[in-house]
Amino acid sequence: MFDDLPRAPLATLPTPLETAAPMPNSAARLWVKRDDLTGLGGGGNKARKLEFLCGDALEAGARSLITVGAAQSNHCRMTAAAGARLGLEVHLILSGDAPEPPGTETGNQLLSKMFGAQMHYTGAAESHWGQLEIAREALTDQLAGEGLAPYSIPIGGSTAVGGLGYAAAFVELIDQCEAADRMPSAIVFTSSSGGTHAGLLAGRAALIASGRLTADTAPDVVAIGVAKGVVMGLPDIAELADGVLDLMGVAARVDPNDIEVDGRWIGDDYAVPTAAGDAAVEWAAMANGLLVDRTYSGKGLSGLLGLAAEGRWSADDDVVFIHTGGWPALFA
Repeated sequence: MFDDLPRAPLATLPTPLETAAPMPNSAARLWVKRDDLTGLGGGGNKARKLEFLCGDALEAGARSLITVGAAQSNHCRMTAAAGARLGLEVHLILSGDAPEPPGTETGNQLLSKMFGAQMHYTGAAESHWGQLEIAREALTDQLAGEGLAPYSIPIGGSTAVGGLGYAAAFVELIDQCEAADRMPSAIVFTSSSGGTHAGLLAGRAALIASGRLTADTAPDVVAIGVAKGVVMGLPDIAELADGVLDLMGVAARVDPNDIEVDGRWIGDDYAVPTAAGDAAVEWAAMANGLLVDRTYSGKGLSGLLGLAAEGRWSADDDVVFIHTGGWPALFA
């Protein structure tokens, strides 16, 4: 389903599937899919998307990459690393203001600078993604006029091309679960721009269409929404997932009833820490030796732990948490 698609080898795959410590207030068994260990630029889920996005960019003859994100965007950091690996100029459009004094970047911004990216600060609030996208379109036009052949990537890399990364990840995960003779009841992950979610659903639909899984045996795909847009239904996850399936050459469609986004763990807004998220960050570190960040994976893990405490799963259930990375933000 993926062999004939343009793809740049960027990620260290497959990532491990590991057992986690017993969850507080639940007897369900927790597994962690270590997509924080994808290798590229400090690791994280975006490496999977960028393999297909950069493959598409190279096939199109791109000489530069442009993308957008919050001030401590993991996606921007990893796009910068991908550009360094592939020899492409990278421009990052970021929320917030440039650090003062110059040269005091921290966390993901420090790493992006080390990878050679050019940083464009907009002054926009962390959650004002529309303002960032307008700036991306303007810079894309400017660089195209300068002959830099830009390949422009929306926030989070959440396009049908980017979603291919997590369709392939779903197949990889099922391979590992079958090898361990366990099929999870649910796959839980953090969602903000929807691309990881759409890719996982596309991979699930493809394996059901192939007969390898059935609708009854396939694990639930549970997104913990940490941005207001995805909680409100933007983007349209089913439409995006169907676009991924089209690229895969699979005639199946995603059932809208299979789309689950739990938005109870977002707190006040995107990138605003929560008490539950901070407790999950602490539990991951103290009980598992795992680093999860306060903006993204920590909130996602808090949602999983909250659902488990509510009794969503029993002692007979295996649950997989996709650890999408983000540890550099801890040092911001």
